[in-house]
Order: sequence, then C-alpha cells, then structure tokens
Amino acid sequence: MQISVIIPTYKPQSYLIDCLNSLAIQSIGVENFEIVLVLNGCKEPYDSFIKDWIKDNPTININYIQTDKPGVSNARNIALDEARGEFICFIDDDDYVSKTYLQELHDQASIACISLCHPSAFWHGGGIKDEYRIEKEYYRGKRLNINTLLGAKKFFAGPCMKLLHRDIIGDKRFNTAFKTGEDSLFMFSISDKINKVSFTSENAIYYRRYREGSATTSNRSRREKILNSLRAIREYILINRKGNYPFVFFITRLLAEVKCIFMDTLGIKR
Repeated sequence: MQISVIIPTYKPQSYLIDCLNSLAIQSIGVENFEIVLVLNGCKEPYDSFIKDWIKDNPTININYIQTDKPGVSNARNIALDEARGEFICFIDDDDYVSKTYLQELHDQASIACISLCHPSAFWHGGGIKDEYRIEKEYYRGKRLNINTLLGAKKFFAGPCMKLLHRDIIGDKRFNTAFKTGEDSLFMFSISDKINKVSFTSENAIYYRRYREGSATTSNRSRREKILNSLRAIREYILINRKGNYPFVFFITRLLAEVKCIFMDTLGIKR
C-alpha cells in the first residue's frame, strides 16, 4: 500500500461525503491508497450514513473505525496505529482535494522529502474563496524555489496539505492533553526527521472549508487561549530536550506562542 489517508470525523455532515468523493476519483488509482476513517464520539446517526457510502463505493480501500472516545488527536492516533501505507496523508473531514492531489504529492515525496500542495480556502455555504495566507506562502515557495523546513515553516502548523513518509513519523503521536495547538506540537515533534520539502504544481489542491462551529473557528475565552499557549511553550521545551531538533525552527515555534499570548492579552484577533 503506497498511501494511507487519515480522516478523523466527529458528528459529520454532508461535507464528509464531499471529502470521500474527492478521494474516490483520485488519478493515482484506488488500488494505491487506503482511507483510514475514524468516527469519534457519537455513533448514530453518523455510523449509518458512513456505512452507506462504503457500501455504495465497494472499490475503495477503506478501514472504518468507530470509537466512543471523542477527540481529533485520539482519532488520528488510532488511525496512525492502523495505517498500512508507506506514506501518510492527513485530511480533515470538512475539506476535500483535487483529482491529482495524491499522485502529485506521491511523485515528489520520499523518506527524505515532504511534499507540499497548493492550498486554497472557502467559506461553507457561500462558495466564496477566502483570502488564505498559506496560499501566498505556497506561491512564495514556488517562486523562490524553497526546499527547507525553515523556509516553508508556515506549512508546518498542522499535518494536512502534505505527504509524510511513515519513517518520519515513527512512533510519534498527537498529544491528547491539548484541545488546540496539538497539530503544531506534533509537527514539531517530527521535525528532527525532516530534511527537505518540495512543492507540487498548482493542480494538486487542498480545499480548506471554513465553517462556523468548526474547531478552527470556535470561540474560546481569552484566559483559556493564554493558558493553552503557556502549556504549549512548556511542551515545546520538553520535546526539544528529547532529541536533535532544528534550533531555529524551535525558536520560531516559541515566538509564535508568545505572539499569540500578546495578541490574546490585548484582545487582538489572531
């Protein structure tokens, strides 16, 4: 198996079908990848409509798992333990990808190189493309021919929009003690194995859907945000002590959390 596509989902709606349908038509061919779909938390009525999709798409290699324990980090960790692919691809359940997404990422990825895609974003329901900072970073990376972790550091705030060799991840897992910020912590924890990056063409697109009530748009109290950033700083330091991590990248992660604390203290929207 070449690629394991990991999708955690919680109380999914029709957007999950959009995500799965985009994978069903991948140009790489269904025999070359599997989907590891983990439904976490409430089982019904979500379990039934997921099984209906699986029944309607018998050619897709899908490992469907249901766990009563909620949490995106827990779901991703379960999927990582189950994944059979040489490469790992993370996709959020409310996003979807272009037809050549997996093929182009796979063409450029290796045990020594992480391939990065063309990111795009839109608002759920309106279909209006949102101004997306990471998309600007993509074009900057292509224009300047960036191939280093530090040069593409803004792509490493989370696990999506890239293809990772399973040896880069190893036995590292998401920290389930964090409700937010766990993505960045995970990416930093595997940064000691990242040697270089490569960008796909503009045709390999990850479409990020923004919707009210999603984990990335939910409101949290100012105090909660500040405490979470302080805990994250402590965790970065603990991780850094355990291995040979890129020092400059480590400093950028700390500075990012300090910036969040400053903005949250002043009530400035991030």
